[in-house]
Amino acid sequence: MDGPFIYDKFVTGKHFIGRKTECTILSNLISQGENVAIVAPPKGGKSSVIQQALFNLRVGGVTWQTGQFSVQNIRSREQFLQRFGGAVIRMAAATPDEYAAIIAKHLAGTHFIFDREAFSRSDEVVSLNWDVDEADILAMMHLPYSLAEERGSRMILIIDEFQNIDYIEDGDQLFRAMDAVMKEKGSGGGRLFSYILTGSKVNAMDDILGHRRYFYRNVERLPMGTVDEREIVDHLVKGFLSSGKVIDRNLLLGACHLFRNNLFYINHFVSMCDSRSKGYIMEPVLTEALSCMMAVYEPRFRAIMDDLTTHQVHLLQAVLEGNTRFSGADTVRKYHLNSSANVKRVKEALMKKEILTFDERENPVIIDPLFEYWVRKNYFEMSE
Repeated sequence: MDGPFIYDKFVTGKHFIGRKTECTILSNLISQGENVAIVAPPKGGKSSVIQQALFNLRVGGVTWQTGQFSVQNIRSREQFLQRFGGAVIRMAAATPDEYAAIIAKHLAGTHFIFDREAFSRSDEVVSLNWDVDEADILAMMHLPYSLAEERGSRMILIIDEFQNIDYIEDGDQLFRAMDAVMKEKGSGGGRLFSYILTGSKVNAMDDILGHRRYFYRNVERLPMGTVDEREIVDHLVKGFLSSGKVIDRNLLLGACHLFRNNLFYINHFVSMCDSRSKGYIMEPVLTEALSCMMAVYEPRFRAIMDDLTTHQVHLLQAVLEGNTRFSGADTVRKYHLNSSANVKRVKEALMKKEILTFDERENPVIIDPLFEYWVRKNYFEMSE
């Protein structure tokens, strides 16, 4: 049974708070047949927004078929295309005979086949009888559009951890093929098939969608705003009241500031407070809960720091101490960064490791709020 503070899975309905604007925009884009990219750090609320938007559409009478897969553990073009094809075909069919018929009709002349033995052994809908070539890739990218048009029904394919295609050898070939088919099919205009692409590595997704300009004008990027802290506090107060507990709103506001309104961390934190309290919740309970959270996440944070070079550690310290002009002579000298050219390399390395990003004003932002707190307090031992 779900408690009032859910952090282990996506939420919808009464547990979903904030981001009503994002849900409305996403619902409208999906209804218009647009492709959408949603970028936010891990546990940043992407799945909850998607599922709530789809729920809202369903309540409004809009019907569709949804497929989903993740690129998280995919490291080859073949594996990507097989996973892609399996997710698409399962939206339109439910039996082995139907799978075989779709592949025979829509992927004829390619190296994709339906292998009944492979399906029986590992639930593999799409198999290969030879190495894939460019024609195979393009045929697979056309498949969801063909199926949606043939059936006259709306289809949405959600691809999670989309940026991990960059880990695949010749991953750019997949980007180019998908981009080319999107352009061919056009954007919007009542199209029956569309993508929702999610990415938890914000800098990697910015590179794909922005710097390299893949899917330019073919994918609408949905900004993920910050949930209003008053709405968060109201939700938390109601959650505690449901179990007969009371907490000062100012204490909850402090938690919101610490976690930068990250609902995953906040719900994890208050669930620990909830399990350690009865009646009126005092500040020592929050302090104990925070210590427990730090104990849970500290090994991962230590591993992050151990993976940094000395220059990267020094630049991170400069960020925490409020510096923004890293290439200035005083900053380079104070933090032993050697030269402005080295500063540029170090910044790029911290961004590639998804530790640091930069806002629209080019101010540095440490992506993970709890990591920022830990590295400030425990690693650099800075005063509050």
